[in-house]
Amino acid sequence: MFHLSLSSLALLLAAGSSFSTGIGGQETRRQQAAPSITHSFNVSTCPGYTLSNLSETQTGLTAKLDLAGPACNAFGADIASLTIQVNYETQSRLHVNIFDTANSQFTVPESVIVRPGASGSSTADNSDLVFNYEHSPFAFWITRRSEPDATPLFDTRESSLPATPIAAVIQGDKSTALDGFSLVFEDQYLQLTSALPLDANIYGLGEVVASSGLRRDVGTNGGVGTIQTDWARDSADPTDQNIYGSHPVYLEHRFNSTTNTSQTHGVFLLSPAAADILLLTPLSSPASLIQYRLIGGIISLYFLSGPTPVSVIEQYSSIVGKPTWQPYWGFGFHLCRFGYTSINDTKRVVQRMRDANIPLETQWTDIDLFHAFRDFTTDPVTFPLGEVVELITQLHQNSQHYISIVDAGIATQANSTDFYEPYLKGIELDVWVKKPRRDGLRRTSLARVHGDSFINIISNWMPNGASFHVCLPRSSQTGVEFNGIWLDMNEISSFCEGSCGSELDVSNAKTDGSGLSTRGIGAGNQTGIDINNPPYAIHNGNGRLAVSTLSPNATHFGGYAELDVHNMWGLTEEMATHEALQSILPGQRPFIISRSTFPSAGKWTGHWLGDNFSRWEYMYWSIQGILQFQIFQIPFVGADTCGFNEDTTEELCNRWMQLSAFAPFYRNHNTKGATSQEPFIWESVTNASIVAIAVRYSLLPYWYTLFANASANGTPPVRALFWEFPDEAELFAVDRQFLVGRDILVTPVLTPNVSTVDGIFPGRGKTIWRDWYTHDVINATVGANTTLSAPLGHINVHIRDGAALLLHASPAYTVEETRQGPFALLVSQSPDGSAFSTAYIDDGLSDPPGPSTTVTFQASKNSVTITSKKEFEVVQKLVQVTILGVETKPTSVSVGGTAVQEFTYNSAQQELILTDLTIDLNEGTTISW
Repeated sequence: MFHLSLSSLALLLAAGSSFSTGIGGQETRRQQAAPSITHSFNVSTCPGYTLSNLSETQTGLTAKLDLAGPACNAFGADIASLTIQVNYETQSRLHVNIFDTANSQFTVPESVIVRPGASGSSTADNSDLVFNYEHSPFAFWITRRSEPDATPLFDTRESSLPATPIAAVIQGDKSTALDGFSLVFEDQYLQLTSALPLDANIYGLGEVVASSGLRRDVGTNGGVGTIQTDWARDSADPTDQNIYGSHPVYLEHRFNSTTNTSQTHGVFLLSPAAADILLLTPLSSPASLIQYRLIGGIISLYFLSGPTPVSVIEQYSSIVGKPTWQPYWGFGFHLCRFGYTSINDTKRVVQRMRDANIPLETQWTDIDLFHAFRDFTTDPVTFPLGEVVELITQLHQNSQHYISIVDAGIATQANSTDFYEPYLKGIELDVWVKKPRRDGLRRTSLARVHGDSFINIISNWMPNGASFHVCLPRSSQTGVEFNGIWLDMNEISSFCEGSCGSELDVSNAKTDGSGLSTRGIGAGNQTGIDINNPPYAIHNGNGRLAVSTLSPNATHFGGYAELDVHNMWGLTEEMATHEALQSILPGQRPFIISRSTFPSAGKWTGHWLGDNFSRWEYMYWSIQGILQFQIFQIPFVGADTCGFNEDTTEELCNRWMQLSAFAPFYRNHNTKGATSQEPFIWESVTNASIVAIAVRYSLLPYWYTLFANASANGTPPVRALFWEFPDEAELFAVDRQFLVGRDILVTPVLTPNVSTVDGIFPGRGKTIWRDWYTHDVINATVGANTTLSAPLGHINVHIRDGAALLLHASPAYTVEETRQGPFALLVSQSPDGSAFSTAYIDDGLSDPPGPSTTVTFQASKNSVTITSKKEFEVVQKLVQVTILGVETKPTSVSVGGTAVQEFTYNSAQQELILTDLTIDLNEGTTISW
């Protein structure tokens, strides 16, 4: 049965098959009160630390840090003895680790994020970076070896920071008043501050919908500054607040106006702690600053030397891991909504898509599928199992796919007559998160979700020996052959505050009527440790930490407190789901889309940008979200196209369907009660979608190669303009355009009621950009915007010179049909005639990736050379070659030395087109003219 089959996945998820407990004693430490202290709520008296017992080697140093004076106990108990370890791990990566010598503070277990370690050849002498320090008070700063006298990349010296006290930098928020920048390391509060160049170019720090755009607001040029809060939270995409994931990593791009050159570096804090990260510029200050405020854990900082934006992102992947390999079909168009009334409603949508000839690759179902909103079930009335199986069988027969949702919580049984296998199995295996009770016992820590249902939360922190496995039946009589899993509500999300059901009779549950209020800084004046209300109140958008999630004192397997691991719950679920799918669908690449993420999640999952709104600004903000997640090494990402919440409009959906055709993950999804927004609803959206999807499907070999490079090297597939043109300062804040790889520039319309769009063309006149559709060269304004025609139904796409794009020549209804068709090649020559690219080709599905063929295309003034490194047999032939930039009409053309009769030359576009070819991409050849 379907519910039994998918419950097999539930059991695999609960197993968390490879997680060890890592660090012991967390539960005992967190639940017992520390010696009674009075918090001062004042860091100005914090004494900092003194460095001693220094031991230096060729690869780094170790030293002791002792509290330099009387404890200030600002928001916790000062820890008197720390250890600092500095390791030059690679030429481009430096690791600074500051931790309590007793090792009682929480650290991320190696079983969750494996640390990269040293390369073996890196030393302090050959590192790009240099760790500098002062003994007393202890401070450190990071410089480039090549520029020892330049402004440090990271600098904690008080002499480099503005003089204090400083009044509240953000008006109305007294927590942004600054008074002293000493290192603070307490059991419940850690603080570290670094100077930044004035008006620094900072990118990253998420997850967030930043009103300032991709470039973060540091409080200059009319900005107010940034408080980036790390506490995973289910909230419908508010601006400038914490939302679903936590990613404390940033890159800083520095431009030297004297030399007109730039360099980029990265800084990553490996910490799951609830935190505020502040970017501020005090009034009249000569410098901006970044300040970390953590309510637990340690300070584990990685510095990446770059020196380009792309290289920083690649270097970050060496810490958190490379993105998972995506199946080829995952790049197709996906469709879903919350609000399908029945299986017949879903079937009608699938048929109407085909009737309109709008390619549909994957049909999804939201929680409408479930019986009483219970995971791994089907509603017997609206989604009867047999009819669900029938639809999915039909999809598979048509080379299409199906994906179902999994919410984070497993429903409890309402009474003794109820039967729900995943719940019973969870009890049998004791996998649920627990809540402490006053009598010292523990009960299951419940939350509440849809329809006032109480749910149990799986602890993903299972030991190796607890793994268990129930095979998923694979026939239409016994189960459903789903193709991927959609993980939702995994912040963890709850519709009440804390472990609201753990003391209740769930057979007679009532809504929790307790009021909610935001706890301001300094309100938690308790002594000792109060895990539910830490003395320092981060800027959680929901106020108290337990609002809309579990209580911070809930306990996971192995004694982990929810406060310490909250930000990693989504990650550990993604790891378990990935491994479960590898067992259920052996040999196939797991396809997972998840909402809550943490560093290294990209090894296991893709991401969608959450519950956005059907508004023009959210379409624009989707670009910054996609670019943020390229930095975070979760490149397979996209927004709910046309918007999730509220009613969309025909014009908005028209433009958004075009924009999202150039996002890695392409799905239209909206909410229950909103107007339908499938692209067939409006004729204009139908037409725009057909055109945009055809462009996308023709580019699939390019997309697939970009993601192969991401999985192999961490190279971002989608890029901000300045990542490719780092010395052009006018591009540093551009986030209304973006590049797909190196070669495709996308300039979408992001405002209503217009028929033109402004866009900048990078290269300052030295780069040629050609129109995708017409192949005309753009006469662009140098270093400023150019106005482009953009009637409804048209999105501007341009090709960079030097590109050689392998394409699908005949985009079809499904990815598989498209993939079975022939190839085409589009070459856009640079002024000197050069162009270069590679194309990666394999079966698009095998896990791990099997044999592959890499085809290289290299153009010169009068030729294109194709070479092939063959392991995988490429059956499809290259049937058409288009070369742009051929200045005069050729008198002859040959392929492999054989004259070609069928060619066309268009002088206006300097375009040479060869047709009716049968070039074998398994072999090399040369095209000459």
